[in-house]
Amino acid sequence: MNIAIIGLGLMGGSLALSLKTKDYVTSVVGYDHNEKHKIEAIKLGLVEKIVTFKELKKCDVIFLAIPVNGIIASLKELIDIPDNTTIIDLGSTKEKIIASVPESIRKNFVAAHPMTGTENFGPSAAIEGLYDDKVVVLCNLEDSGEHQRAVAKKIFKSLRMKKYFMKAQEHDSHAAFISHMPHVISYSIANTVMKRENKTNILALAAGGFRSMSRLAKSSPDMWEDVFKQNKTNVLQAITLFETELTSLKKYIENDEWDKIRQEMTDANKLHNILK
Repeated sequence: MNIAIIGLGLMGGSLALSLKTKDYVTSVVGYDHNEKHKIEAIKLGLVEKIVTFKELKKCDVIFLAIPVNGIIASLKELIDIPDNTTIIDLGSTKEKIIASVPESIRKNFVAAHPMTGTENFGPSAAIEGLYDDKVVVLCNLEDSGEHQRAVAKKIFKSLRMKKYFMKAQEHDSHAAFISHMPHVISYSIANTVMKRENKTNILALAAGGFRSMSRLAKSSPDMWEDVFKQNKTNVLQAITLFETELTSLKKYIENDEWDKIRQEMTDANKLHNILK
């Protein structure tokens, strides 16, 4: 299997490192619009070589590991691929991407969202094993071709990923709460502190709690701007419900309703019984 990866940052670079170790993979080549990323990816050994967009169309599998708007743009340029080619996107939103797939290559396309990553980005952020034992959500798989379904399942199984299946609309709603809203909150926390405290105080006082909650604010603005745009309705709903919870807690503190605050915290503790 000859594999091409478009986008050689955290997700694409990490995928390349893992796929290179699989016995069914003949070659892993890459493409990136960023010249620095191309040079860095070769230097780090993420891919065997950098190819042109025309050349990658000859590969058996094409991964789209780029921001979600870039995925939509790339799909329009892949309409002349062979019938047996498999295109797999790794975008954090699904509904608008699937709706944008040209009809002539819908059978070639598999919509996937690996639930993994870090706050870092670029080729140097790539980590072998990033996908190991993580969840991958596959959306509207019944609309993909039989061959393409089999290829995608084989690849994700070889990465030891746990496969979940759902509709794109359902995925985007859940992702808004579990993935997208936490990024909104982290960016907001970081900016609140940056506008209030000077660098000296931040360095002196920022301990584990602040570092944990602001970690996601290091994430790529290019990627997350596109995610927020594509999943705007669901993200706004998640933010609104979060605001309701935050307002309630604020009122309890204002009114010295400490029993209610304790109950809120006790209820929140239960989340980690699920996440164990």
